Amino acid sequence: MTLPTKITVIGAGSASFGENTLSAIIRSKRLKGSALALVDRNAASLDIIHRLADRLNREWRSEMNITAHSHHEEALAGSQFVVNAIEVGARENLWQRDFEIPLKYGVRQPYAENGGPGGFAHAARNIGPILQIAHAMEQACPEAWFVNFTNPMIRICDAVNRHSKIKAVGLCHQIYQGYNMVGVALARDLGIEIPEGLTGMHAAVDQHPLQHRIKEQIVPLVDIRAAGLNHFTWILSIHDRRTGEDLYPLFRKRFFELDPKFEPLTRDVFSAFGLFPVPGDTHLCEYLPWMSDPATKPWEKYNIRLYDWDLFANVREFELHRLNEMANGEATIESLLDTDSEGALEMIENVAGTGNHYHLAANLPNAGQIANLPLGATVETPVQVNGAGIHPVHVGALPEPIAELLRREITVAQLCVDSAVEGSREKALQCLLLDPVVNDIDAAGKILDDYLTEYREYLPQYWK
Repeated sequence: MTLPTKITVIGAGSASFGENTLSAIIRSKRLKGSALALVDRNAASLDIIHRLADRLNREWRSEMNITAHSHHEEALAGSQFVVNAIEVGARENLWQRDFEIPLKYGVRQPYAENGGPGGFAHAARNIGPILQIAHAMEQACPEAWFVNFTNPMIRICDAVNRHSKIKAVGLCHQIYQGYNMVGVALARDLGIEIPEGLTGMHAAVDQHPLQHRIKEQIVPLVDIRAAGLNHFTWILSIHDRRTGEDLYPLFRKRFFELDPKFEPLTRDVFSAFGLFPVPGDTHLCEYLPWMSDPATKPWEKYNIRLYDWDLFANVREFELHRLNEMANGEATIESLLDTDSEGALEMIENVAGTGNHYHLAANLPNAGQIANLPLGATVETPVQVNGAGIHPVHVGALPEPIAELLRREITVAQLCVDSAVEGSREKALQCLLLDPVVNDIDAAGKILDDYLTEYREYLPQYWK
């Protein structure tokens, strides 16, 4: 059964997005004959992705009506799904500045993407443009689902959920790092081959293919249920898919038999709190109050690596060049035959086609699915997807010490969002003062002043 559907993709020119989500949508037999509107402010990137989409549409006989637009307002009318992958500015350059500015005042962030002062700056830059999209959707396609990939996930989804009338779901593949770590720990027990050269779950170019090889082996064997906040979720249960056996006790034993240098922060947090944190050290470190002390330098003890901004900027250029060769017919499109949409396709096919799909992790407003976190906060749990929408799976209460860590991050995230919406310096300062990375009032004020001055063109609301 085909389901002609209108899907608008905003930020379509992103290299990783073009390769994964876009090719998966065009390849879908169930979406044959649908309308696909591609939107990107970057004309060169949009041109590459549009030509590639046309080639895929033609060679895969998808019969889609594909259009390209420089502004979302031209594309939204009649959309049933709006997939968002925008990123304001040159991502790597801004992220590096987000990290460097607090250093002047003695605040050394462990990662600076989704938490810490960098999480504030990153979110504040993206919230304005994303709310413009959500408010345009209220007029053009008020019933559409907003499917978000932009980070910081909690803050972006919270902005749409609390400051617009649009339904938003946030998707992220981080749950698979939990699967990978279970695979590493239970390798001997489950017959999983660990590729040589694997050093951890961090975002390094040489580690991605190795992590993927573990994922392919472990996902068919075990079922993991996790819940919490995006990039800050916790494994609640691990079961053998074939026998139903509870594997958590064995996993706990085996994980502590691993080399202590393997994800050492995750190891210490698991030991202290009794549940296993999913995301791996480089994401986990952003939300913890024990990772930024300039005297003890915990980032050295735990070998927390910064994002390699220059390398990933070059990788992005290389990926776009490769997609351009595919678009021109100079390279094969064979590699696009088994890409993963990272959840977007599952949402679209099952809502539009009244399917029934269990998805491991998605971000929705808390309607009680995590009993001891605030109602309305954006939380990540498994979900059921069907013709009536996207529904959270209720997981009960988290252990209270873990819930308290999460409640602090929820408060920080909501202060960040309200500050960016209102242009409130007061709430921005409170956001930084509650952030676990910051331990000095004066430093917080100086960091905020520098951020607002440096990013004035992106944050006009603070300069009214």
